[in-house]
Amino acid sequence: MAAIDHVPLLDLTRTDSEQLDALRAAFDRVLCSGRYIMGPEVDGLEAECAALLGCKHAIGVSSGTDALLAALMALCVGPGDEVICPTYTFFATAGTIWRTGAKPVFVDSDPVTYNCVPEQIEAAITDRTRAIMPVHLFGQCADMDPIVAIGQKHGIPVVEDAAQAISARYGDRCAGTIGVFGCFSFFPSKNLGCLGDGGLVTTNDDEHARIARAMRNHGMEPKYHHHFVGGNFRIDALQAALLRIKLPHLAPATAGRRRNAQLYTEAFAAHGVASDSPTAVPPDRIGLPVAVRDHIYNQFVIRTPRREALREFLASRKIGHEVYYPVPMHMQECFRTLGHAAGQFPVAERAAAETLALPVFPELSEAEVAYVADAVAAFCKGA
Repeated sequence: MAAIDHVPLLDLTRTDSEQLDALRAAFDRVLCSGRYIMGPEVDGLEAECAALLGCKHAIGVSSGTDALLAALMALCVGPGDEVICPTYTFFATAGTIWRTGAKPVFVDSDPVTYNCVPEQIEAAITDRTRAIMPVHLFGQCADMDPIVAIGQKHGIPVVEDAAQAISARYGDRCAGTIGVFGCFSFFPSKNLGCLGDGGLVTTNDDEHARIARAMRNHGMEPKYHHHFVGGNFRIDALQAALLRIKLPHLAPATAGRRRNAQLYTEAFAAHGVASDSPTAVPPDRIGLPVAVRDHIYNQFVIRTPRREALREFLASRKIGHEVYYPVPMHMQECFRTLGHAAGQFPVAERAAAETLALPVFPELSEAEVAYVADAVAAFCKGA
């Protein structure tokens, strides 16, 4: 066996030949059908996703970002409104709120899971709050029971940003099926990724589903009749067809990510570099998020105060890695007018400064995982 001398963060070309043949056949099927917008492929994907997630309605859209935007528009969120969301997240969470004309109201992160803190959500509610948007970060569900209870107490709908968490579970429910709306991304790096871009909106409410379906098609219902202004948020029939081929592979792919995460955890423990306390990490140790809920490991994230030095060390050994996310939302230039300052959300700011994602995609070999783990351990020990 050849020695390992590099490991990519993600390699989407490691697809088995049987799946490649099926993807090519799906492409040919759509090409020959002449149905490139909506149609039976989209209908089939929506039915299969609803069955997978255990929800009543699944609505295919053009991206995870547009899923969030369509959900907020369906709830009539607009100028003068406020939507509560975490500050430590991908930009689309806050960006879609801003695009409706509403104000994103940020909350800090839990120091273990990096998800938003329910108590801070309730403290942020005002008479202008129109939605709560928790994020299931890196593939692990936020603490949904208290978040939903807060929403119900104040009559505020919960929109789940489940872009990174398809098939992750919170108790006996899937991410994206607990709030009023769930929003997913099919970006290629996700556990279920298409060969381009796509997304999904989920709901168990018939009326919300009706509005969201119209919203993705310019607010049109029936054809050429517009009761409200929507957008062009339709998923391509081709992407739907390709996703239908990949959907049966989601469970084994997620199992592969969990296997690799477990291998890392065991390797770090064997090297003596796993931290006991994710909230207080000494400079020579690595803190690992504690999987207190079902985790699908869209990302495997470690934490160290010496992140930039670790990045240089890993780069010298040709190990792929990425920072998710280096600037929290309250510190982004485009939100400067909201008046936030450094130090306002200390847990999120520390996560932004210290976290680092390692390769975890399911096609990694055990030897590759060991190569990465050994390198991290060598860095921590000062080699």
